[in-house]
Amino acid sequence: MKHFRFSFIFSIICLGIAAYWGFTHGPEAGISTMLQALSVTAILAIMEVSLSFDNAVVNASVLRSWDHFWKMIFLTLGMIIAVFGMRLVFPIVIVAVTANMNMMDVVSMALNDPKNYSMRLIEHHAEIAAFGGAFLALVFFNFFLDAEKDTHWFKWLEKRLTNLANVPAMSVFLTLIALLVMAHNVGESERLAVTLSGIWGIVVYIGVQVLGHLLGGEPEVDEEASSSGNAANGVIKAGLGGFLYLEVLDASFSFDGVIGAFAITSDVIIIMLGLAIGAMFVRSMTIYLVEKGTLEAYVYLEHGAHYAIGALAVIMLASGTGVHVPEVVTGLIGVAFIVWAVIASIQYSKRQLID
Repeated sequence: MKHFRFSFIFSIICLGIAAYWGFTHGPEAGISTMLQALSVTAILAIMEVSLSFDNAVVNASVLRSWDHFWKMIFLTLGMIIAVFGMRLVFPIVIVAVTANMNMMDVVSMALNDPKNYSMRLIEHHAEIAAFGGAFLALVFFNFFLDAEKDTHWFKWLEKRLTNLANVPAMSVFLTLIALLVMAHNVGESERLAVTLSGIWGIVVYIGVQVLGHLLGGEPEVDEEASSSGNAANGVIKAGLGGFLYLEVLDASFSFDGVIGAFAITSDVIIIMLGLAIGAMFVRSMTIYLVEKGTLEAYVYLEHGAHYAIGALAVIMLASGTGVHVPEVVTGLIGVAFIVWAVIASIQYSKRQLID
């Protein structure tokens, strides 16, 4: 429980703020609105955890080689960026830029006319999905397109992907194909914006890798990381480059959660509080996985997390073309892959003991 103690304290504080907000804000403020605010905040927190459990596993695979200082930076400054930056400021910036509005006017709209604010944000879901989907697709492909990877869960698929790893820029090639398919299936008026957003997702992914390399010198990939298929993440070392990588990864996961949250409520304060609770638990879960050595104990856990990331990338790219995927499917598919990977890892360990 020590790993989640602060998360529970943080949750109580956020629920208290949500209760106060519901009791005092709006024309129907009172006890009933307060109870509704509490229930919606709790639902959003659970949704965020279910959507981001695979994010915690991938974070742990990167964070396990970091020192205590950078772990604490990730938990403190990273948490502030995740809560206020990605769950509150970033959606406001999107509306301000796309609608050519002043930031303070958008803040006023978010607080006083949340339905109009959510409508303007959802209008640009395709561009957001293209950016996040392209970034997550690269995370997925670079995990499996690894010539040094010798631990395979689905051997028939992963061995073929490993064989493609020697082809230069194969992960970028496959991601660009997925982006072109998406762009082909959106309206002509959106096509350029969607394509540019997806290209920016690719540029940001590669840019963070380059920055991590320049700041950290030559990459040092240990044999254990390479054998588990984590050589691609091994270059993301502790430092500013690694920190930025995890923050952009978290942002890509949060896009879908923020958009999905508006289907439940249009109150930006409640959305921020609910998603903040979920984000805090994901970070606590990340530290727990690192300190307990869970990734070493469950050999296919990283594989399951990356399959879930691949599925989320497909869902995001498809949703940008107008295909509706229920939020429950988006959340449960990640949990399903994680549970499946844990079961497969236990079975693998038993076979090793017998052999």
